[in-house]
Amino acid sequence: MEKVIYGFSGDPITYGHIDIIKRAVGIFGELIVGIGVNPAKKYMFSLEERRQIAENSLKSIPNLKVISFKGLLVDYAYENNIKTVIRGLRNSEDLNYELMLHQIGASQKQNIDTIYFPANQELMHVSSGAAKALQLEQGFIHELVPLCAKEKLEERISGQYIISITGEIGVGKSYICSRIKELGKSKEIDVHVIDIDKIGHEILGSLTEPLYVNFRKEIESKFNVSLDSSGFINRKELGGIIFNQADKLHEFNTLLYKPLLLKLRRALYGKKGIILLDSALISESKMNYLSNNNAILISAENKIKEERLKKRGYTKEQILSRMNSQFNNHLKEKMVLQSIEKDLHGQLWKIDNSDSSNEKSIQDLFNKITDYFSLNK
Repeated sequence: MEKVIYGFSGDPITYGHIDIIKRAVGIFGELIVGIGVNPAKKYMFSLEERRQIAENSLKSIPNLKVISFKGLLVDYAYENNIKTVIRGLRNSEDLNYELMLHQIGASQKQNIDTIYFPANQELMHVSSGAAKALQLEQGFIHELVPLCAKEKLEERISGQYIISITGEIGVGKSYICSRIKELGKSKEIDVHVIDIDKIGHEILGSLTEPLYVNFRKEIESKFNVSLDSSGFINRKELGGIIFNQADKLHEFNTLLYKPLLLKLRRALYGKKGIILLDSALISESKMNYLSNNNAILISAENKIKEERLKKRGYTKEQILSRMNSQFNNHLKEKMVLQSIEKDLHGQLWKIDNSDSSNEKSIQDLFNKITDYFSLNK
């Protein structure tokens, strides 16, 4: 099969690029992905960083090699006996620009031809620039770029290193978060804790914008729960319904999804440093992408969990219903690992929080996190 090269800047690589790469490999059998330098552009990432992000994003695609180059793409192709260059087109502006590039390359008289791949319609809005612009305003970019690129954009633009904290009810997620925050302070590393469950409580019981008012009315209608005089949901009444019926819990989480993500984006805005997303149901809700599949899974002995929940005022029946409504830690771990495998990115850390004297384990966990994000430099 003919060897071809697909050249682009990749600052960073997007799902638009990846779609063209997959299509080209399917046709030509062997593809070189060339990450290049346009002297007229100012890049966010260095050439080596861009190459590495692309390589990490393309690990699952066979018959493909990622390289970096400087100078004219046709010169690299000519030196390496490559006769065809692949280029992507999103719109008429791209077409005019790419035709000009082809003519410039042809002026070197190396007989390098160009084949154009039009973008798929659902990806025509996707670009590196759009991902950067969204990240500047704390928008969600997981549908524009792969998670390894998303993580780098969060770090470079927003100064954020996001990790989800999960585990069964009663394992002590809040305690581990508080200890990581204290350790961060001792190392002059900012650590923020965002309690996703608390955001859900605010949507049910304190926020007054029209979106949340209408959401509560829909919950009242669908779940036959009462609103108080201020229009807020009786959480105890709602909990008695959704935590005893799996289909009702799923329906509620589906309705809550968009309002919750909006408030989460607002909570993330302007925060720098390590950000811990405290949520028992982040895996069940298929939201591991929020932390780029970087997760801390906390466990504890069943007896310890029950004792902690009783101290919070839960009855034995309430403890049982809430435990049965969540995935156990084995399933949570399985889901995180599956997400890591699918997205080719992420890290899972585990810690047992049965014993309150587990300071060394927490310190080790903190060190692993800072090493992973290169925050010890």
